[in-house]
Amino acid sequence: MKSSTTLNFLATAGLAAAALFSEGEYDRGEVHEMIMGKKFSSWDKHAEEGAYEAENYVPVDSFMPCTDGQVVVVEGDANNTYKCNNMDLLNFKPHSALGSFTGFGSGSWGWVSDDGREFAAIGQKDGAAFIEIGPEGEIIYLGRLPQYSVLQRYSQWREIRMYKNYVLIGSEAVDHGLQIFDMTKLLDLDPANPVNFSLSDQTGHFLDYEKMPLGRMHNVVVNEELGYAAALGSAPRFNHSCAAGLVWIDLSDPSNPTSPGCAGEDGYVHDAQCVVYHGPDSRYEGKDICFGYNEDTLTIYDATVKTGVNQSTIISKLSYDYHQYILLDDEYDEYDYAVPDGYPVTYIIDVSNLEDPKQSGIYKSKHYGIDHNQYIFDGLAYQSNYGIGLTVLDVSGIPDDPTGGNVEEVAGFDIYPEDDHLPEGGVLDFVGTWSHYAGFPSGHIVINTIERGVFVTKLSGFEGRARGKRHAAPRRLR
Repeated sequence: MKSSTTLNFLATAGLAAAALFSEGEYDRGEVHEMIMGKKFSSWDKHAEEGAYEAENYVPVDSFMPCTDGQVVVVEGDANNTYKCNNMDLLNFKPHSALGSFTGFGSGSWGWVSDDGREFAAIGQKDGAAFIEIGPEGEIIYLGRLPQYSVLQRYSQWREIRMYKNYVLIGSEAVDHGLQIFDMTKLLDLDPANPVNFSLSDQTGHFLDYEKMPLGRMHNVVVNEELGYAAALGSAPRFNHSCAAGLVWIDLSDPSNPTSPGCAGEDGYVHDAQCVVYHGPDSRYEGKDICFGYNEDTLTIYDATVKTGVNQSTIISKLSYDYHQYILLDDEYDEYDYAVPDGYPVTYIIDVSNLEDPKQSGIYKSKHYGIDHNQYIFDGLAYQSNYGIGLTVLDVSGIPDDPTGGNVEEVAGFDIYPEDDHLPEGGVLDFVGTWSHYAGFPSGHIVINTIERGVFVTKLSGFEGRARGKRHAAPRRLR
């Protein structure tokens, strides 16, 4: 946070709507396991229907403009026609073209080299693919790093962040831990000969069975300014002091990451963002503050002390039923009809007082479906909303109207045409886009999808309060 009127981070995808379940059901992990089970059931069903077969999807190797609300890759083929709004398609490659034999996309993140080249790490069920984004948005496959887990255990969950030039890759796979890989290894690779890196090519690896008994994590976040990461949502959440909370990882030596302690005071943390606080609440100026998304609450931690177990302090907790502002969404409230009409809600939380956060408003999506990951770049919120695809909101006016009355959808790209024919124009299911990265200076946007593969798009054709600002580092919570 730079000032009380600067909107520069957000939150996404709490696990479930707080009003639906009891505190005990959350504490025992029953809600988490139930939602994961529903996702597995959905993914298995779609696998049987051939959703992960690459031959269903036609690659795109050159610029295709959004014309009359569509990008038509194959005339007359609804499965290869994409709805769009102020966003053009530059390139698309299926997961099989990026070295994966299992497919299934998940997390992703971007990196820009010192000489301005743009790269991305793409999470897949069997590891992470590395690509370069060329000047015209072309996807250039360079190689991949396999998953790290004994018995080659796979997991659909793979989340990715960057620390300087190092990519951090976490997974729900048992014994996986956190992989650390130096992206500068990609700079001199020949795209004609993609490299299958081995685990020995990793810079470092973090696996602490005391703090993460099964060696798995749901997510990872980074505070680059202070040189640490936090592993989130390890399992099981019981019978150990860290309780699936924030497990601190010291990155001062990426080849030898260690953990000074953890924060398990509020149990399971689904996602978070940790910042050196420079916001309106002067009591916490310069403190290391982590905003945690803990299934049923926004939990704010003073994480200045990380040595030992549970030495951080919980500043406040806010349960939601339906920098100054945080945006958050809940990937289960539409599915279980806490949002009864199925049109996703983005919640606006005023955190100008860290000890007393309040919900100030909402934004109601125009699209039927489930919301998921979102990130803010210079007043635009980019939302990967499963079957809805990528939606872009101009949220720069929230400081003037904290109710969300002037939030405006300005662009979008629907990468899941399978549900376009339905009466609602969408589906309440865990399909489509999992993640994206919109922080490249060129304006290229990488979209990683569950079934199809990777798209590169770019904004075009709109003007707004935030239009024309160049992308800065992402500000995000989930």
